[in-house]
Amino acid sequence: MIIKPRTRGFICLTSHPDGTAVNIKNQIEYVKSQGEIKNGPKKVLVIGASTGFGISSRIAAAFGSGAATIGVFFEKPATEGKPGTAGWYNSAAFEKEAQAAGLYAKSINGDAFSDEIKQQTIDLIKKDLGTIDLVVYSLASPRRTHPKTGVAYASVLKPIGQPFSNKTVDFHTGVVSDITINPIDSQEDIDNTIAVMGGEDWKFWMEDLQKAGVLANGVKTVAYSYIGPELTFPIYRNGTIGQAKNDLEATASTIHSILKDVNGEAYVSVNKALVTQSSSAIPVVPLYISLLYKVMKEKGIHEGTIEQMYRLFKERLYTENGEIPVDAEGRIRIDDLEMREDVQQEVDKLWKEATTENLEQISDIKGYREDFFNLFGFNFDEINYDAETNEVVNVPSI
Repeated sequence: MIIKPRTRGFICLTSHPDGTAVNIKNQIEYVKSQGEIKNGPKKVLVIGASTGFGISSRIAAAFGSGAATIGVFFEKPATEGKPGTAGWYNSAAFEKEAQAAGLYAKSINGDAFSDEIKQQTIDLIKKDLGTIDLVVYSLASPRRTHPKTGVAYASVLKPIGQPFSNKTVDFHTGVVSDITINPIDSQEDIDNTIAVMGGEDWKFWMEDLQKAGVLANGVKTVAYSYIGPELTFPIYRNGTIGQAKNDLEATASTIHSILKDVNGEAYVSVNKALVTQSSSAIPVVPLYISLLYKVMKEKGIHEGTIEQMYRLFKERLYTENGEIPVDAEGRIRIDDLEMREDVQQEVDKLWKEATTENLEQISDIKGYREDFFNLFGFNFDEINYDAETNEVVNVPSI
């Protein structure tokens, strides 16, 4: 079939198998060009492995340190006449590239919150790898069914205490407008968001893996978070999502204790603001990212997900001296370039100036759009999007 991008708001409803394959290959080539991650992981489980930081973590581990990888995700495969999700195509492309390079790569498709998928993963580790030495938790979902109670929770994206008003942008049209987001209705909104996006599921995974005896001595686990500038605090860090991230970060110390028997360590990595399916849904953030990209590209310090994950592995998790640099709260800060004072001062200045009329000149809204469509396999020069393509692509191990 011929596959073109179809969008609804911040969602792209279609994805292109050949374009997503180019995206994966580009990330692999970047890692290869940077050289080996010495002392890096060798047997890796990535939970939430199909898009964004998750797929980039899998690529960095596999092609940076030759790791065998198992990826867990929840994606829709293609059927005849209907494309699969971008994450499905990403995983298919990754597995094919890994196998061509002689690397072990298998995947499990299903609800990572469920006990069933946890057990399937444990069984696969026991069968094929024995143990794992790195667990990456990169799950992003708006809903979660609790595996013990069966209660279904939905997260909400709201400020707490009072309405939040500021600028935002429709990144498709470039129209800058004012937006007001009303605060939560009750504590239940916070609790539900924590239930979905907090640290409980990460803890459940590590407990189950530990009890099953599949964690190697000295195992590391890392989950991903975001802080960002004060500009976005009301809707992000001080809002419902921020409360969930606080819970995630607090869970690291709990997991650290769980892993004592195997001399393991648990960390939260605070990552840079990037164009992902999740970030595109948050009001204010697309405008901030567009301005941030402009400033960081001009300074020569811009990074995408693969640059972030390669640097996380090489310069933080697997340093040559074995020491992991953290902030006062014990977090890894791979957002250090974004949060540089000179960068934030310039973004703040541009934010005050941003209007529909000048946005193309003072921001990198074009780069934002490009990255957004690249996520779904579109806007790659190598691909003829007017040509027929085979939409039914299999993930080899599924």
